[in-house]
Order: sequence, then C-alpha cells, then structure tokens
Amino acid sequence: MKDDSSSTCFVPLVLESSYHKNGSSFSVNRFTNSSNTFYGAFSRSFCFNRSFLSSSFIKTERRTRSTVGIVATQLVNGVLEEEVNQLSKLAEYKELLASTKHPSKVVCTIGPKTCSFEMIKKLAEHGMNVLRMNMSHGTHEWHQQVINHAKKLNKESGWNIGILLDTKGPEVRSGDLKEPVYVERGTRFTFTIRRQVEYEPFTTDVNYDDFTSDIRPGDVLLVDGGICSFLVKQVTDLDVITECLESGILTSRRHLNVRGKTASLPAITEKDWLDIDFGIRNDVDFIAFSFVKHEDDVQYLKKYLLEHGSSALVISKIESAAAVQRLEPILKASDGAMVARGDLGAEIPVEEVPLIQEEIVRINRRLQRPTIVATHMLESMITFPSPTRAEVTDVSEAVRQGADATMLSGETANGSFPLEAVNTMCTIARSVWTLPYEYERSPSLFHYRQMDSSSLVDSSIAALCSSAAVLANHLNARALVVFTKTGKIACSVSAARPSCPILAFTPDEGLKRRLSLYWGIEAYQIAFSNNPEETVSAAFKKMSQRNMAKHGDLIVVLSDMLVSNGTFVNSVQVRRWIAS
Repeated sequence: MKDDSSSTCFVPLVLESSYHKNGSSFSVNRFTNSSNTFYGAFSRSFCFNRSFLSSSFIKTERRTRSTVGIVATQLVNGVLEEEVNQLSKLAEYKELLASTKHPSKVVCTIGPKTCSFEMIKKLAEHGMNVLRMNMSHGTHEWHQQVINHAKKLNKESGWNIGILLDTKGPEVRSGDLKEPVYVERGTRFTFTIRRQVEYEPFTTDVNYDDFTSDIRPGDVLLVDGGICSFLVKQVTDLDVITECLESGILTSRRHLNVRGKTASLPAITEKDWLDIDFGIRNDVDFIAFSFVKHEDDVQYLKKYLLEHGSSALVISKIESAAAVQRLEPILKASDGAMVARGDLGAEIPVEEVPLIQEEIVRINRRLQRPTIVATHMLESMITFPSPTRAEVTDVSEAVRQGADATMLSGETANGSFPLEAVNTMCTIARSVWTLPYEYERSPSLFHYRQMDSSSLVDSSIAALCSSAAVLANHLNARALVVFTKTGKIACSVSAARPSCPILAFTPDEGLKRRLSLYWGIEAYQIAFSNNPEETVSAAFKKMSQRNMAKHGDLIVVLSDMLVSNGTFVNSVQVRRWIAS
C-alpha cells in the first residue's frame, strides 16, 4: 500500500482477532502480507486460552517463548525475524526512548514563580504534561491568566498540556495570628470558635463552627499534617483545650486534622461551586475533588458537570479516613484519583499511607483510570537544587507501582528551582523506563492485569487492547497506534502498560487534552475518514512529519478495518515502516 501524500509507504501485516465469550478463549488469525487477503477473511486461526495473558505468561523464562511469540514467529513466515522475540540490548532500548517521552506523566502546580507564559512554556519543555491550579490560593482573575497562557501554548506551539482545577474543599483552618508562635512541648494551647478581635496568649480561632462538636478528649490534633501536634485534654462549648505533644511554630491559617477522624463538613462548599463554575466556563480538562468522603458526592458532581456541558474528568482526592473506608466505591464512581498523602497521613497512621497508595494504583489499573501520586515528592527542591535520596526513591517507587502521574506542588508553585524539579522528576521516571524489559523484574508495572470488562461497552475490546499491548511488547514495536473518539480504547491500552509509546489519534481536541494524564499516551488530533485506511494513512503522515519512526520499525495498529462485504471489524495490525 502506497501513501501518495508522503514519502513513506507501509507494508501491512495484519493480525485479525476475535474474542469468544462462551469458550473464554481468544483467537489470533494468521498474519499476512498479501494484498489478496488483506481485506478478506482468514482461513486458519490459532487459539490459546485467556489465562496465557495473565502475569504468569509474562514472567515466562527468556528461554521459553510465550504463546504470542510462537504464533508471531511461525505465522509471519520469514517477514519478521526471530530476534524480535529476544530482549533488546540496553543501548538500543535507550536509543529508542531518547526519541520519546517517558510514559509516566508529570503534573505541575502553577504559582507565583511559574505563572508567566514564558515559565509555563519552559515547564512544558522540561516535561510538564498537566498544569494544576490550586484554588486554595489566588483569584479567578489570576487563574484566568494561567488558563489563557496554557491555551495559547497549546494552540501556537503544538503542545498538549492538560488543565487541572484543584478545589479548595471543606478545610478546617486556624485563624490569623499577629506573628508566628513557637509552642513548646507541654504548653497549654487553646483552639476556639469564639469570634473576637483579640485572644489571650497561646490561643487561636478556628474557621469551623462545629469544631468543638467533632472533637473529643484524647484526640490528637495535627497542624499541617504534623509540623506540630496537640493532645486534646478538655472540650467546652466554645473551646478545645490541648497540650502540645511536638514542639513547633504555629503561623496563620494552618490546616488542622484530627488523626483518624474526618470533619462533618459539606462535601462541596460554596467557594468550591464558584470555582467549579469558573472551570466549566474555561473548559478545564480535570477537576480534582478535595476531601471526598462518599461515592454519592462524586456522582453528584459528575452529573452537575454533564448538565452544564462540561467533559471534565473528576479526579477524586483520597486524603481522609472516610475516603479510605469507602475506597473502591469512590474509585469506581470517579474518573481517576489523586493520592494526597499529606492530609491522608494526618488522618490515618502514617505507615499505612504507602499501602493505601499502592492499593489505589492497583484498583485504578483494573478500572483503567489514571492515578496521580502527590505531596512531598521532591519537597527539598523548594529550597535546594537537588533532591534527597529518599525523595528519588519515593518518585521511583510510585512509577514502578504503575502510577499514571506524579505531581509537584510547592516545588513548582513557589520553589527556588521549579525547572530543576521537573527535570529531576522526569529523569527519575525515565530511569525506571529505560531498563531493558523492566517488566520481567518488576511485574507490578508492566505485566498484563485482568481487565474489568464492565467498564467497557464490549469485553472483546478489552481483550483486543490487551493483546495489542502484549504483541507490541514481544515484537519490540516502535509504537502502538490507536484511534479513538471516546478515549475508552486508548485508556484500555494504557492500563495494559505496553513497553512502547501509545500514539492516540482522535478528532476531538478536548479528548486529546484529557488523554494527557494517562500513562504512556501521546495524543494527536486528526480528522477521521469514513474509510479506516485513509484515517490510518493520515495518522502515519503525521508520524512521518514528526520523525516518530525509522526505516524497518514495526508499528502495531489497533483500528477497525473495512472488509469485503462493506462491514467493519476490529483488528490488530502489524506494519513495517518503510521509508522511500
């Protein structure tokens, strides 16, 4: 097949597949490079049980080829060499990845240090994929300028930066102090809901009128996640009298948590609704829902967005004990999740936070929804130009667990080294990815997990996507190309974690931005034709313009295909890139 519109032609090698629900098996039809059979039916098929697609199959020893590898080698009949099933050398793998972005994404919080167009552009150049606006700070006018800069960057420079609006949520905060107060261990300190101009020494007000109703003697009150802590000794109608457990400096408007408890505040405050409406007017791509406590609140917000014409994805922030208690129902109701480890560690035992983080990533992988790991990832880089070894390990572990994205907060909002922080996070993520076939040593990141077919219209699509990912891995493909109008197929492929870039082509500009958060996906906008082959050619032309493949590379294509009787079938195609 020759593409007349470019200097590149493509030799199609087709793997057509179908899923048999009753027999729980997946049929792989023969490869062919014959134009006579390209649009026709295939006479011979090879079947293997679905269990071969489990993690045990991926962990097969190198000397034992997988079923997919055997089928591919036998059926291509010499067109593909046997060595495509062998492990790449480290140098070759690094060369491959040098021309691509790392698969895990980076979310950057915009603040006073990074709100200009020039700095947002530099953040993108250093690896930012999603821009976060923290609605706890700044006015709508200030955030409007940030949104305008991001949209200008996307339009004029061809970037695909998603915009995330992070709601303030129903936070409990201390009041204003004339000056910072150093509180020593054993000092008596009072938190009050009295409203007066001045307070006695070692007293501050609290912005939550039911504060005294939620607190009991014996509770431990944490300031900003634990910079200092207080043991509740006595509770009156207006005052909570405490004793300092850990010395620290208390400043104005600090966040207050009670370990193991969640305040009985409304899920979405009046300010949150104003901010959400602001986000709807500006067509933001993601709304981070702070302090989620119940899945009903998530469903209510999603319904509100739909009724107001917004396609924004709802990212539930897991940061309270109440959310942990209803973790799976909340994640099922959400479009994605953020592990907000600061507040979460203040409400549950801190040693449980890594376990909850891994559980959230695991559940969302199964649900095919993105996970952002946030808070204190490179905290020291607010002040210093390089991270601590523990921070490097923390980011690396989040990537190895399979998180779709890691997030920078103060590091890029008001830190002294925002660009260095982004570059460091990208370097850490890439270091995990550049290890040759890391999935053999870290199955939690790369091995296929059983898909939750209920999240897709047709379970055969889930099987098709996972088989495409497995095939791309074993053929050492340059890229896996998908075509999507709703994003479901692209998200399903992303959840399977193929060891090559996922190039998602869509006619929807908004969907293109929303895919910016998903692991491994690089999204591009093209017009779709009624003829699938014309759409594939348009995508390959864009790839050629961007030098995204070189002569001899294999490209796995997940697309529908027009057959001789005029109907469409879903197919996985393997094409060799031939530059003329």
